[in-house]
Amino acid sequence: MMRSLAPTRMACGAIAVMLLAGCTTFSRDGGFDSVSTTASARLGKEAVYVRTEADREAVSSRTQELLSKPLGMDDAVQIALLNNRGLQASYSELGISEADLVQAGRLPNPGFTFSRTHWSDGFGISRTFSMGVLSVLTLPLATRIESRRFEQTRLETANAMLAVAADTRKAYVNAVAAEQAALYAAQVKDSAEAGAELALRMRQAGSFSKLDHAREQAFYAESAAQLARARQQSVAAREKLTRMMGLWGSGTQYTLPERLPDLPKDRPQLNDLESFAMQNRLDIQAARLQTQSVATSLGLSKATRFINALEVGYLNNFETDKGHERGYEISVEIPLFDWGSAKVARAQAIYMQSANRLAQTAIDARSEVRESYSAYVTSYDVAKHYRDEVVPVRKIISDEMLLRYNGMLASVFELLADSRDQVAAVNGYIDALKDYWLAETDLQQSLGGRLPPLAMTPAPDAAHSDATPSPATPASTPKPAASAPVENPRMSVPVAQPAASPSPSSDSEGK
Repeated sequence: MMRSLAPTRMACGAIAVMLLAGCTTFSRDGGFDSVSTTASARLGKEAVYVRTEADREAVSSRTQELLSKPLGMDDAVQIALLNNRGLQASYSELGISEADLVQAGRLPNPGFTFSRTHWSDGFGISRTFSMGVLSVLTLPLATRIESRRFEQTRLETANAMLAVAADTRKAYVNAVAAEQAALYAAQVKDSAEAGAELALRMRQAGSFSKLDHAREQAFYAESAAQLARARQQSVAAREKLTRMMGLWGSGTQYTLPERLPDLPKDRPQLNDLESFAMQNRLDIQAARLQTQSVATSLGLSKATRFINALEVGYLNNFETDKGHERGYEISVEIPLFDWGSAKVARAQAIYMQSANRLAQTAIDARSEVRESYSAYVTSYDVAKHYRDEVVPVRKIISDEMLLRYNGMLASVFELLADSRDQVAAVNGYIDALKDYWLAETDLQQSLGGRLPPLAMTPAPDAAHSDATPSPATPASTPKPAASAPVENPRMSVPVAQPAASPSPSSDSEGK
């Protein structure tokens, strides 16, 4: 005899209440407010999730405003947060995770079947209405798991935003340093070209040795190759910055400052950085949430190891000769062959894996803080040494050489030889300053996107800096160089113009 399911009015009302309770809705912001708050609190920047045409127009207007002036480091970071399409793609993970959360909070759809049979002198009707009870019982636990995963996704997305900001800062520092090095390489090449041409004329006049002439030619050839290499490195560094900012078309014609920001006068004293990183780093918080979520999943696996499916239904049968029959049925999976041990073992292994990854993340974070802080201190000290010791001494030597040259006590080739010594000093200072800003960015990233509040000081903006030291050039009445420290000097290589005849102060060997 066939039976059918027909729910009573009370059962229908209960199911309706359960359905309403299980309808988890989407949030207004889709979880992005936490990312925006992180950008504002840790970077002082605005993060925007571009979803509408109005958002695109606002982003385009803001980008054009920032590009209308020489680009500063903070400006580059802001443009990247607005335009980087990879970052925008990572924001979509929030929508995916929230959809999973909403889905986990929904009750499963009930099942309904209908059948009709007949025989010679009658017929029967069967209607089945059933619902999974186990999924209803585990609904709060499943919702809690997905809620933690959603929070984990928000932390991971915010951390991805901080990583894009850090990578943009690095790309900016490398781009400005590369352009600065290329400009200086052009000065070196011009000086070497003038020296080589003068050496050729003196060689033709018989007042310069073949060896010294070859040295000047070799220096010119090497400087030309170094200039080509420096220009290519400048193009590559600029293009990387362009990619990080998500610019194309006319947006790529932005202007970079001529030099990097000045070195801060004092290096802030930073203490308890490891504990600060443990509290502040988003990847550690995300890993901790993942471990908690996996632990909850392990508990769910243990609770349902024997019973994976449980359904309850109401019955109502009708036959022509018997009329209606009412009742209920229960459908349960019998753990005859699968006792759930494999499922529990898998969940336990996943939990141990997550716990070990959390521990490794914390260990790596502490190591990264120590390493980045060491690099930060060293790079600052090296850059300060160049600023306060190497560059001022080199400037004194250069000025003294100019005095001798103007007094006809030194030949033009001695002046050019001194300019070659400037190459190492200036390039060394450029590299040291670049290393400092890169190290500071790495330290901020290792601490979770920012330095401790008491240590945070605004970085000087090279695009608006007033420090523009005058280049050292030969003068008719040179003045002795001061011994005070020089802020981010831009040394110029003196370019000797070829003379019509050999210098009277040069002997047969050009000395």
